[in-house]
Amino acid sequence: MAAVPGAEKTGWKNYGTGETIAIPGDMEPETKITKTESKSEAIKRTLKSNLLLILLIISMGIGVALGAGLRSVDPPFTKRQILYLRFPGDLLMNMLQMLILPLIVSSLVSGLASLDTRSSGRIGLRAVVYYLTTTLAAVILGIILTVAIRPGSKGGAVEKTGESKVVEPADTFLDLLRQMFPSNLVQACFSKPVTEQVLRVDEDANITDVNATAVYDPVVEMKPGMNVLGLVVFSIFLGIIIGRLGKKGQPLVALFESLCEATMVLVKLVIWYSPIGIIFLVAAKIVEMEDPAKTFEQLLYYFITVMAGLVIHGFITLPTIYFIIVRKNPFKFIYGVTQALVTAIGTSSSSATLPVTMKNLEENNGVDPRVIKFVAPVGATINMDGTALYEAVAVLFIGQVNDFDLDIGRIIIVSITATAAAIGAAGVPQAGLVTMVIVLTAVGFPTDDVTLILAIDWLLDRFRTSVNVMGDAIGAGIVDHLSKKEIRKMDLLDSVEDTENGVLNIAYEEAGVKM
Repeated sequence: MAAVPGAEKTGWKNYGTGETIAIPGDMEPETKITKTESKSEAIKRTLKSNLLLILLIISMGIGVALGAGLRSVDPPFTKRQILYLRFPGDLLMNMLQMLILPLIVSSLVSGLASLDTRSSGRIGLRAVVYYLTTTLAAVILGIILTVAIRPGSKGGAVEKTGESKVVEPADTFLDLLRQMFPSNLVQACFSKPVTEQVLRVDEDANITDVNATAVYDPVVEMKPGMNVLGLVVFSIFLGIIIGRLGKKGQPLVALFESLCEATMVLVKLVIWYSPIGIIFLVAAKIVEMEDPAKTFEQLLYYFITVMAGLVIHGFITLPTIYFIIVRKNPFKFIYGVTQALVTAIGTSSSSATLPVTMKNLEENNGVDPRVIKFVAPVGATINMDGTALYEAVAVLFIGQVNDFDLDIGRIIIVSITATAAAIGAAGVPQAGLVTMVIVLTAVGFPTDDVTLILAIDWLLDRFRTSVNVMGDAIGAGIVDHLSKKEIRKMDLLDSVEDTENGVLNIAYEEAGVKM
């Protein structure tokens, strides 16, 4: 747009009427919009730009109301009817999980391939330091709140609501290493190695002897479920190697960039279906609850402690870290990923929410795509602030219920093991229950008592997943801010290379050489 002759920094002069139109002083005259937007048009524009977010929030409310209403139906819903009720929500989960594989692989490979080795190393180091810092902060917060509130010493008698799974911490640690280096990439797309504890009776004892010793033998089996950790590790190394290949790797870079762009288009289509799916996911969960009033009576203080920790960490700790480092309004940044946070509450899976998180970070918060492609998938896999806080609170709660001595040594062990266990937790619904057994074993608490909190875990799982997603998003914003220097340097090198290629092409054309 050509500049209007005589236009000044403070306004444009309309030569037809002689009127000067005021413009903001921080913008150039040629970029000004002279049309005044009416209040009704502004409201319409705001509603249109936030339509999906509004629909997601409404769907949560409808889901709660629908579930509460269906609980009063006589006779109560059977398991088959609940299955039918959840079906639209299952379709949403299937569609989101379908996009995880192409999105993680394509985004990591294309993102790291576009970075030089030094830049990717610095970005990765910043991300890891952020993950460890915030996860440890969440654990410490959970411990402080549990010791202060003492939820295990208040409320009614807590009943066990299921069976506990036998888990050995050493086996779980080895499973993580096995999953990091899968033997078959194709198999890693739909199964992962998990050590199961198989019960057998001591051969030297009579099988009818009540004193026979029960022995658990470890057996490594391939269990259904995507091995996200293995795919992330492979994609990271592949992206770095392709980036170092230079021109020979450009075809692969273009392939993965195209795949990433195409996947994000599919994400946009799936997101518009998400309000419908969330309605039925939430409604089905509420209908499944046996006795909500009794459950909340028994676990009210535990619920309050976990929720207080999640709120403090999500809306005080993380925003404070963001403000100190970035020096910008953290709540404006959080507002930009609200769609992802609501989706996390509805789906209870940070991995399934990953496509929405990446879309929000790029389109709403302006985070560099190269940073998003690396930080977001890795964060959804290993950065679990909400899960770490929940595990710390749950373990100490179980200790308080059993009147165990919670000395400083055990509290330190809880903080260390809860941090490590949260990093190893998968980004799927209620994955924290399995890793929590590791923490219970480390401090010598009975692992069977994990069933004390199962009745309410499904609800808390949704909120801690939302905090996990918020931590991933804020981490991407912080790393993007700290990596501006490297990103500008890469952009400058790319522009110089493009200019040199352009000059070279012109020289060839002038010489009559076809390119």
